[in-house]
Amino acid sequence: MRILHVITDLSVGGAEAMLCALLSATDRSRAQPAVLSLLDGGELVGRLRDLDVPVQSAGVQPGLRAGLSLMRLRPLIGASRPDVVQTWMYHADLLGGLAAALSTKAPVVWGLHNSDLDKRRTKLSTRAVVRVNARLSHWLPRKIISCSERAAQLHTGLGYDASKFVVIPNGIDTTLYRPAAGARSEVRRVLGVPPDALLVGMVARFDPQKDYENFVRAAAAVAGRVPSAHFLLIGRGCDEHNAELGGWLDAHRPHRNRFHLLGLRGDVPRLLQALDLCVLSSAYGEAFPLAVGEAMSAGVPCVVTDVGDAAEMVGDTGRVVPPRNAVALADAMTSVLSLGEEARQALGRAARVRIEARFDLRVIAERYQALYESLSVAPASPTISRER
Repeated sequence: MRILHVITDLSVGGAEAMLCALLSATDRSRAQPAVLSLLDGGELVGRLRDLDVPVQSAGVQPGLRAGLSLMRLRPLIGASRPDVVQTWMYHADLLGGLAAALSTKAPVVWGLHNSDLDKRRTKLSTRAVVRVNARLSHWLPRKIISCSERAAQLHTGLGYDASKFVVIPNGIDTTLYRPAAGARSEVRRVLGVPPDALLVGMVARFDPQKDYENFVRAAAAVAGRVPSAHFLLIGRGCDEHNAELGGWLDAHRPHRNRFHLLGLRGDVPRLLQALDLCVLSSAYGEAFPLAVGEAMSAGVPCVVTDVGDAAEMVGDTGRVVPPRNAVALADAMTSVLSLGEEARQALGRAARVRIEARFDLRVIAERYQALYESLSVAPASPTISRER
């Protein structure tokens, strides 16, 4: 089967990373994938080409009228002669879905990766696209894949066609994200921290959704209680050039040297292997936070805020706290760090077992492929399917 994946852009993000992971696990004897990005560029273009996946850009400019965007997309989609068109995220669902319907008879599958559309935090243009998509969902896509239960519930409540939903969680490459004893000493040596330091990591781009300010406040409180704790901030924008982040850290100057701003990194699996604890401090908007699953797969216990499906992911292998509550976040972080090495490692082993059992990438890739293959032999299911 020729599967064309249409995505808004190929910058680093959760949905984009999941697309790359899915294609890395695609059985090429059953599917020939290709990717069409609405926008030019992105850090993940090279990764896809390394996977030998053809990548094209439609050259759509932000703010370009829908009609002009469709004119650019239609010939590219038609020329690829897809058997299935999989779109990723709202704008690609709308523009890619319409262009596919106008240029091919291939079934369209939408992809949803957002579980929050609060008016205070979501652009008016994005909310408008969602409203249009809700109406189109009743006839345009054959299926709608949601990566989380909460995202499916949100969108059916907004008027999306509930009969077309299939919940398939994101997948974690458990062969890439796995425990490695040697990483602990190596990473500490490279960072210049004591060999017995307790490393707490947060892997996320700098964005209001991720609520780094809350993380910094909580981490500063933990630093006052756990003298050996050091904190790694990993992701785009988490570097010394970020004045806003620097201001938050300067407010806790006695502990400033225990925060390490690593920015966007290409060695995240190795960094995760060295952690004692991984934290997600997001305030909203998460559906299935990949960084949490990757840390768990690496054998690291997690403390997460109750956003998206994070609590379902962690289960009893970590801690779950309300969002925007630095006190609760600090208490949960302290409780895990105070467990002692043996108990903490036991939590980490349980976390990896949970990921292997529920979210292994190979199983998730098979679910995607089975869905694509079913579209050519069966009509859409009349009920929401819950795949776990």
